Amino acid sequence: MADLFSPKPPLPYRLAPENFDEFVGQTHIVGEGKPLRLLIGKDRLFSCVFWGPPGTGKTALARLVSRLTGSAFVEMNAVTSTVGDLRKVLEQGRRNFKAGVRTVVLIDEIHRFNRVQQDALLPDLESGSVVLIGTSTENPYFSLTPALRSRVKLYEFYPLSPGELKKLYALAVSKEAGLPGFSVPEDVLEHLIRSSSGDARKFLSYLEELYEALDGAEPDIKMAEEVTGRAFVRYSRADEHYDVVSAFIKSIRGSDPDASIYYLARMLVGGEDPMFIARRLVILASEDIGNANPEALTVAVSAMEAVSKVGMPEASINLAQAVLYLAMSPKSNSVYRAIKKAMEDVESGVNLPVPPHLKHGFKGKGYKYPHDYPRHWVKQSYLSEGRKYYESSRIGFEKQLDEWLKWMRGG
Repeated sequence: MADLFSPKPPLPYRLAPENFDEFVGQTHIVGEGKPLRLLIGKDRLFSCVFWGPPGTGKTALARLVSRLTGSAFVEMNAVTSTVGDLRKVLEQGRRNFKAGVRTVVLIDEIHRFNRVQQDALLPDLESGSVVLIGTSTENPYFSLTPALRSRVKLYEFYPLSPGELKKLYALAVSKEAGLPGFSVPEDVLEHLIRSSSGDARKFLSYLEELYEALDGAEPDIKMAEEVTGRAFVRYSRADEHYDVVSAFIKSIRGSDPDASIYYLARMLVGGEDPMFIARRLVILASEDIGNANPEALTVAVSAMEAVSKVGMPEASINLAQAVLYLAMSPKSNSVYRAIKKAMEDVESGVNLPVPPHLKHGFKGKGYKYPHDYPRHWVKQSYLSEGRKYYESSRIGFEKQLDEWLKWMRGG
């Protein structure tokens, strides 16, 4: 029986690629003929940061560089390294540079470096005495300083596709360092792939756990479900948060109820603050729906009130009701455009004087009281010069408002 306490490294570590043929995924940056792959092959890599979700090959690619480069290679982890450690490495890099040797420094989890540590890198990156490879699970536009970002090339890594995870499975069961000869039925393999959400490390860990638990015997779907447990939800508050929220809002704006409810579920299961979601719905109700359906704002505010009083998990139903209602409502951004245009005028210095007949205390001195006239409307000026801010979308209830305004004015 396999030794569960074997000192051998975990499968993801044992399957670290030794060449590009064994590197799976990220073909958009390291596929055949891509500039990054060519630079690595020529040992002419420039400073860069690999960023993306866990288990997508960032560190694996950096360590592949260490195998292929003729430069001095130093690996650091931002979690455990101090400013003093970093300065020693940079000083050695400067000495190597004077001796005609390049130094490549891998800093894993570089987003963990504070501003002082990031700034310490700048002079050496500027002079070229060291080449940086940073890896990060967080978006560098939020986690790295502008000065550091300007000195590195950013490469975004994507979750592996089901086809790419199947390639990884084929490697795992064929290599001596992997799980040679281990056979996994198609339904089990599909379950492992779905549960991994594109994370190669998690996929291989599931695979190895099945292998060790069954001593290499063929697993069934029940055992696979017990190994994976609850599906892995990819939702980092520091990174995916922005992308998922953006997709959520755009799906509602685009009137796609299915996509909208999916992203709501993604946020809720991922631990997003339900009050944050509710506030976004209140904003959207006016910004993207407005008077095309005035009830949208009422529904959104009611959902926010329900979230504050009911709490999770039941409040997920209130949010779902609001999301589906907003997604299926007619859309108009007339309200948003009107206030935006008016505020831009005011902020740019358009300071229109209030017409005398509208000023406080001028009743009876030129002001016409609309209720004294047929249809409760009378023609008179309300701005001291002609300005137009509101433009109807002619959609939903806005169209009815247009007709009512036209009738009221006797049109």
